[in-house]
Amino acid sequence: MRLTVFGATGGIGQEIVRQALGAGHEVTAVVRDPARLTVTGAGLEVFRAELDDPAAVRPAVAGRDAVLSGLGARSRKDAGVAARLTRTVLDAMEPAGVRRLLVVSAAPVGPAPAQDGPLDRAVRSLVSAVLKDVYADLRQMEADIARSATDWTVVRPPRLQNKPVSGVYRTVVGGFPPKGRFIGRADVAHAMLAMTDDAATVRQGVGVAY
Repeated sequence: MRLTVFGATGGIGQEIVRQALGAGHEVTAVVRDPARLTVTGAGLEVFRAELDDPAAVRPAVAGRDAVLSGLGARSRKDAGVAARLTRTVLDAMEPAGVRRLLVVSAAPVGPAPAQDGPLDRAVRSLVSAVLKDVYADLRQMEADIARSATDWTVVRPPRLQNKPVSGVYRTVVGGFPPKGRFIGRADVAHAMLAMTDDAATVRQGVGVAY
């Protein structure tokens, strides 16, 4: 497949690029600073751009089979960037006729597992309160995507870890795995690539966790 990756210098984005290249895909990595992209390999195109002009990034998405995004706030002070930058991606994709889009959100933005116990509910409530601005940003991003003409999938991980890819995790379409408290960034990337051509995940939020 021909894939475009936004947020390609982030923890999840770099893993998407690395794993996609390893699987033989052609990858266009959209970055502001190419020096921060440590991944190399045959099939990689690095596209330098600021995400404030949809027309400027349209060539990076035109003709691609799917767009994957790891865009999002890295701290509370960055709240707002996920929705703002994803709107640029949407405004670039739709005129180019590219439909498949996968993005990273977060577990607290989606529905709680039906089997949530008191501890999980308490932790979820605390985290949601501390990071309320970040999650408000992600909710706006999800709402914008849901209104778009794209065939979107929103992937919602819990607390992220820096661990090697295992390929062993749980996914729930339209929900979240019970007692799913952690997942490695590399496995989020693995899940997103696996969902790229999975029709069951189109226009769905998908919870993913160990």
